[in-house]
Amino acid sequence: MELWYTEKQTERFGITAKIKRTLHTEKTEFQQLDMIETEEFGNMLVLDGMVMTTEKDEFVYHEMVAHVPLFTHPNPKQVLVVGGGDGGVIREVLKHPSVEKATLVEIDGKVVEYSKKYLPTIAGALDDERVDVQIADGFMHIAESENQYDVIMVDSTEPVGPAVKLFEKGFYEGISRALKEDGVFVAQTDNPWFQQELIQTVYKDIKEIFPITRVYTANIPTYPSGLWTFTIGSKKQDPLEVSEDRFHEIESKYYTKDIHRAAFALPKFVGDLLK
Repeated sequence: MELWYTEKQTERFGITAKIKRTLHTEKTEFQQLDMIETEEFGNMLVLDGMVMTTEKDEFVYHEMVAHVPLFTHPNPKQVLVVGGGDGGVIREVLKHPSVEKATLVEIDGKVVEYSKKYLPTIAGALDDERVDVQIADGFMHIAESENQYDVIMVDSTEPVGPAVKLFEKGFYEGISRALKEDGVFVAQTDNPWFQQELIQTVYKDIKEIFPITRVYTANIPTYPSGLWTFTIGSKKQDPLEVSEDRFHEIESKYYTKDIHRAAFALPKFVGDLLK
């Protein structure tokens, strides 16, 4: 008998993957958590029925969340990741030698626990001495921080459940206060096929707060539509004006200095959303 996992990405569209077995299933305090082993994408973390990450394609998302803002900032030392309990963004952050401390604030400790167990290639850096893992509400952490971070990355789920408030203008205003005077932040902002209104709203809100606001994209097969957007807000540094000497060699599978620039070249229908 064949077993398949299907994510209904909309009421009329979804993706499906053949699975070998269920590794873990649990209703946590915050969400339904499932860890499954798939034949095509390896181990897969699913939260509330939505694919969060897989062993096969995780590098795209995590590299693009981390390296675009970290190469944009001239000297990132203090970095905050909101969400991201699987540890993938933290792993990429630590590839930058200037980073002295990387703080991870994840609301659901079970995500961290089972990512360490079933996604060790993703979560393996969470025990690094430069990492401070806090099981807490990222929204409140931002509200209580001021002039503290060089770079902030919002690695949230889609805007449902506890993540809804991470897509609100007030949260972005809090991020601006939590950043230092030359700070940079990035948030994943879903896909332009099914979430056009969300992208428009988030871009407008961030643009009203940050002098430099840009959207970039990446291809992530297991995320809705495969085309994913990220919105970056910066107080001083333009990600499209990073000098050549700022780029240093890192181990990567997707990100390059050419991709850094090319990712901001938007398909016309995506660029039209921002007008």
